[in-house]
Amino acid sequence: MSKADGMNYAPEGKPSKVVEEGQFVIAAVSLDHGHIYGMCNGLVEAGATLKWVYDADPERVEAFLQKYPQAKAAETLEQVLEDESVQLVAAAAITSLRGPLGVRVMHSGKHYFTDKAPFTTLEQLEEARAAYEQTGKKYAVYYSERLHVESAVYAGQLIEQGAIGRVVQVMGLGPHRLNAASRPQWFFEKEQYGGIICDIGSHQAEQFLYFTGNKNATVTRSQIANYANKEYPELEDFGDMTLVGENGATGYFRVDWLTPSGLGTWGDGRTLILGTEGYIEMRKYIDIARDKEGDQLYLVNADGEQRMQLGGKVGFPYFGRLILDCLNGTEFAMTQEHTFKAAELSLLAQKNAVRVE
Repeated sequence: MSKADGMNYAPEGKPSKVVEEGQFVIAAVSLDHGHIYGMCNGLVEAGATLKWVYDADPERVEAFLQKYPQAKAAETLEQVLEDESVQLVAAAAITSLRGPLGVRVMHSGKHYFTDKAPFTTLEQLEEARAAYEQTGKKYAVYYSERLHVESAVYAGQLIEQGAIGRVVQVMGLGPHRLNAASRPQWFFEKEQYGGIICDIGSHQAEQFLYFTGNKNATVTRSQIANYANKEYPELEDFGDMTLVGENGATGYFRVDWLTPSGLGTWGDGRTLILGTEGYIEMRKYIDIARDKEGDQLYLVNADGEQRMQLGGKVGFPYFGRLILDCLNGTEFAMTQEHTFKAAELSLLAQKNAVRVE
């Protein structure tokens, strides 16, 4: 796993299999973003059988097979979609292509698991909603900043246990290192990547809904800017938004591509959760100038102050739950409406954002 480049962030956890070999067969296609490795890691660790890989670029396929030699290279996407043994297709396509690909996968009779951001337009979102209603197949999204971060998983457990009372505010900071030279051309084209709030902000919207227990929210304000990367005129290197949930909880989120080169990882991602009886802070990827390891969680409540290092201690239950949900028709990993609502909020915030400089 690369600590320098968030594009190749692919955590590995302890295998915790919920199915036996061959009981849940998956394929990986459209390897445009390195998050496909984190997605496949989580599924394989939970017992999924990785049968196929497909991408139009043979070099990407070869690199993938180096990591997952158990997979076979498909000659076409159709070969994957026509294989009735495949139950789920994981993909990390160019962002603007993720929605249409998902609709195609669902209509082929398979569940779909995509990297975030899942859509670049509200129209794509509505097409996916319709496909879900028509097919009953899941449109799952890799919101990795909560699902693949052990401190975030544990924070959810603490909130469920009542450790900080009712959650009334969530503040999220999602800075990323740009590493422009290593990025593909589509990353700098607004129509293809969707904008910074659509992209990184989708993580933040999902976390707000989850930690506050909201099914719906309103975006009250959002802003975007390109402060430091004028050579890429379509790039946005800063965005923020404020939200109010239907239960009255509020949220503020900032995302950016301004991480300095001296930081020991690709981004100092943090989440602060305020409750009526305490608060939680997560330092997800580093505890700057103190500890290079991520997954640091701070808890303050009536019992006192606690600092916990959670790497390797909590696990990633989402992936096993997703597999069982696909097999059993349940929604324990994440409801479909929650998945779509997080995307909707980030799309609305992006669409209505005020541009500042």
